[in-house]
Amino acid sequence: QKDRLYIKFLGEEGLDYGGPAREFFFLISRQCFDPYYGLFEYSASDTYTLQISPVAARFVTNSHLWLRFCGRIIALSLVHQHLLDVFFTRSIYKALLRQSYDLSDIESFDPEFHQSLSWILENDITDVLDMYFTTDEIVFDQVTERELKPGGKSIPVTDENKKEYVDLMIKWRMERGVGEQMKQLVDGFNEVLDLHMISIFDARELELVIAGTADIDVKDWRTNTDYRSGYHDKHPVIQWFWKAVDSVNNEQRLRLLQFVTGTSSIPFEGFSALRGSTGPRKFTVDCSSHNS
Repeated sequence: QKDRLYIKFLGEEGLDYGGPAREFFFLISRQCFDPYYGLFEYSASDTYTLQISPVAARFVTNSHLWLRFCGRIIALSLVHQHLLDVFFTRSIYKALLRQSYDLSDIESFDPEFHQSLSWILENDITDVLDMYFTTDEIVFDQVTERELKPGGKSIPVTDENKKEYVDLMIKWRMERGVGEQMKQLVDGFNEVLDLHMISIFDARELELVIAGTADIDVKDWRTNTDYRSGYHDKHPVIQWFWKAVDSVNNEQRLRLLQFVTGTSSIPFEGFSALRGSTGPRKFTVDCSSHNS
């Protein structure tokens, strides 16, 4: 937390304006959180956000150590104010913040489950539902019964204890049986960063701080760009540059940004918050001349 992280790639020359460190976090996050390696998987609602895989402990050697390492990487990116190339489900952001889950967390990715839990809370279930403090879990196409609390198989859900049942169901659905794996991720995170340092954030704000945003505002980009070597906003070369940026789609703009700065994400404050190795540093267009 006290020292500046300095990254140098072997065999690569270049001025260190913070790009190597940004690229380091960009590359390592792509590896750590790649579903191919089994620690994480795509959420049920899309192929964009990631959650911890419930079978990670079975198939990844030393998965608990790798998850602690991933937690440290997330925290280091925050300490050094660099972005990661990853977006998580809300459950992970809430776990890092040590915040409890609520019913609204379910609605965005499982509206039917949200509706059924809401009905239980809003109606008298006496002699209506025959349920216990258990839930069915599907692993490798096999259905197994999991207790939501010790002895849950013999504890019926009543109108008096249904709130506890719903809270436990929310926790199970958000964590999907990965409570222990989630703990390893959080422990690694807390080894680097104290909770009070991020306690001002909610889950959405923490996501923006960790991953930034993927939508490029070209006007904001242009407003927060510096020029050198005689270039200025009205220079023909600069006009051609921005014309080219305007002509491509968002994905191509992100690739350009990644090539120049080492990251394809934009800080949640916008381009004004881009950072170099010594602090805030605007996107810069310079002229490089070479003598043959």
